[in-house]
Amino acid sequence: MSASSGRLNSVGRMAKTALAPSRPSCAAPLRCLLPALKVPARRYSTHPPNAKLNLPVDYSEMPLLAHTSKTALSNPELPPEVQNGTAKKMNLYQAVNDALSTALAEDENVLLFGEDVAFGGVFRCSMKLAENFGGDRVFNTPLTEQGILGFAVGLAAEGMRPVAEIQFADYVFPAFDQIVNEAAKFRYREGTNGRHVGGLTVRMPCGAVGHGALYHTQSPEALFSHTPGLRVVMPRSPLQAKGLLLAAIRSNDPVIFMEPKILYRAAVEQVPTAAYTLPLSKAEVLKEGKDLTVITYGQPVYTCMDAIRKAEEAFGGSIELIDLRTVYPWDKETVFKSVQKTGRCVVVHEAQFNGGIGAEVAASIQGDHETFIRLEAPVQRVTGWDIPTPLAYEQFNIPTIASKSTFTTSIF
Repeated sequence: MSASSGRLNSVGRMAKTALAPSRPSCAAPLRCLLPALKVPARRYSTHPPNAKLNLPVDYSEMPLLAHTSKTALSNPELPPEVQNGTAKKMNLYQAVNDALSTALAEDENVLLFGEDVAFGGVFRCSMKLAENFGGDRVFNTPLTEQGILGFAVGLAAEGMRPVAEIQFADYVFPAFDQIVNEAAKFRYREGTNGRHVGGLTVRMPCGAVGHGALYHTQSPEALFSHTPGLRVVMPRSPLQAKGLLLAAIRSNDPVIFMEPKILYRAAVEQVPTAAYTLPLSKAEVLKEGKDLTVITYGQPVYTCMDAIRKAEEAFGGSIELIDLRTVYPWDKETVFKSVQKTGRCVVVHEAQFNGGIGAEVAASIQGDHETFIRLEAPVQRVTGWDIPTPLAYEQFNIPTIASKSTFTTSIF
């Protein structure tokens, strides 16, 4: 035994010696060896120095966020008892946590589980929930997405209201069969008098964050929008996240709840402390306009707001901004009414161009007779490219703001 241990220790010392870096003759070994190589200071996608456009969004000044309690509580979608209550400053992950805590407290059938959920989750959305509600209701699962969703479907079929977390939207694909073939079809298969899994909510962080690359950046919402029997929701802010998540958990339809992870800490606003819900499948007109309708959801809402401000300064005109909030089934009435008024439309999202939400919205606008005859130009789409998201060039793969010199005049 001692001889064997000695041989292993000798091999370990040899490997350590072989793998140890040689002592450089100067303080910058890479530059000593390759003096012509210029090592970039930025290792992943950030905004370039001295940029005039595409600067990071200043959420602290963004008018779309409720920066005061008065603004938050005056939201017309809130019931009177909530409007007469109090508000608290929260970022998006805190608002999600507040919604989960509220749901767990008001309904003992609500369960929360996923990978690392009991520890607070990767993005801290479930902090202290296991401590407050017990390990029987908030708990970790093995690293198996198909197992998480299979378990969740079974719970929902028995009348529970499970909230299953997929750690990143990029990891949901092993669970695709459970969501699309089981959860979405369960009510139709069982009939109107049978069981259903309407109590199921599936949460997942999605979208670009600046350095997510291939496997931590995807926005697969369009894949689920091809599936009857599901709702697909993506909030833009803390106030919206709390109300829409509570609505999703209370809903009697399975809901895919997608949270733009770049907003978890970036988007901060006043959020009502009382429990409230916001309507599912109802879009919101964030800015009135008469010359162009911009339709989007999630984080691009803020990019679009900046772009609208710059476009109105540069070209004049008046641009309307709509947040879909629920991307399936989406609010056709609000969208059609807006486009009939403006005659022009641009749909914006981070996800890929081909087969995206924008394609369905554009086709529906142009397929509706009353809306089509009022169009002054074809519906345009501004989306991500049909490529995997590259690490160093992520900002080139998501919608950004063009300069006046590159703006196409086909819209106006």
